[in-house]
Amino acid sequence: MGEKESETAPIWGRTRQSENNNINPMDVESSALSEQHRSQNRSRGGSYEERGRGVKEFRSWFSWLIPCFVIANVVVFVITMYVNNCPKKSGDCFAGFLGRFSFQSTRENPLLGPSSLTLRTMGGLDVKKVVEGDEGWRLLSCNWLHGGVVHLLVNMLTLLFIGMRMEREFGFIRIGLLYLISGFGGSILSALFLRSNISVGASGAVFGLLGGMLSEIFINWTIYSNKVVTIITLVLIVAVNLGLGVLPGVDNFAHIGGFATGFLLGFVLLIRPHYGWINQRSAPAAKPHKYNICQAILWTVSLLLLLGWFIAGLISLFNNVDGNKHCSWCHYLSCVPTSRWSCNREPASCTQTTQLGNQLSMTCLRNGKSGSYILANPSDSRINSLCVQLCR
Repeated sequence: MGEKESETAPIWGRTRQSENNNINPMDVESSALSEQHRSQNRSRGGSYEERGRGVKEFRSWFSWLIPCFVIANVVVFVITMYVNNCPKKSGDCFAGFLGRFSFQSTRENPLLGPSSLTLRTMGGLDVKKVVEGDEGWRLLSCNWLHGGVVHLLVNMLTLLFIGMRMEREFGFIRIGLLYLISGFGGSILSALFLRSNISVGASGAVFGLLGGMLSEIFINWTIYSNKVVTIITLVLIVAVNLGLGVLPGVDNFAHIGGFATGFLLGFVLLIRPHYGWINQRSAPAAKPHKYNICQAILWTVSLLLLLGWFIAGLISLFNNVDGNKHCSWCHYLSCVPTSRWSCNREPASCTQTTQLGNQLSMTCLRNGKSGSYILANPSDSRINSLCVQLCR
């Protein structure tokens, strides 16, 4: 399912016959070849694409899984907003004309989305519930939730741009596994270091696709030209995005964990036959092995590191290990404090007293701010919303 009959070149472009691409498979013919070698090449097929025909690693696929992932994320967000029901549970809403689907106040959630209480209810990554409540499923469910429309749009547009191209080249099984496992790896690292806040979003899985794109160049090194330029470009893209992750409110640990998992997984899932094997597979003489020694080493080492990371990470998490106690500087990877913002990630917590009937007074324990509100039988969601705004 999802497979097409036509053949395709590797993900980075066509053969060198197409000079407009940045990175292309090696051309078989060279001006330095003798006429005899030229005729042999023509008899075998004159390009890497032609010689790759019939090899399963070079089939072209129809991209359907990534669009399904996007649709699923959008549907989950709509359901989350339905459950959130800001007008009834909070009262202070943005875009009230949307009715039940209106957003929390921008003072509470500037991303135009639900409350943190709703995200926790829907399956956001809450370390306490994972460790003490035996709710390990949150390590997966958090990847399908988003903090707001802005968050959702950025992730889904990136997923469509990167994921569909990769699925066409490698198929829905490998790219689906790369996406899901990378998201899981990002959740583990996030849970080890962000101990108090709720974490949601598909960013870890998307960064895993970027990591897979990078490792795919290394594992299939022999079939690409101009690869150094492309590697530098990819590294710069990743570095800029990780750099933006040091802003407050961004879970950069999920980004780092997802990228690292995807990078290792790319060596395992996205391996292709090396150039020499494709070049000689139709020759009557003995052919080289399908994968060369460097590919075999990278595949083995990456698989062992990947298994080691998941085993060590899960054991540490369920033994309630706080990564910050073993790495005093690691918190700077997710947020760098400046004079303009604070990196205090402690959840909003307030003391409250009811005075004179419907008057509710609250004090934020984080910053000492106090506020009084006139409310008649406020819900827990409404009180939590006011506390979050008071603690900002």
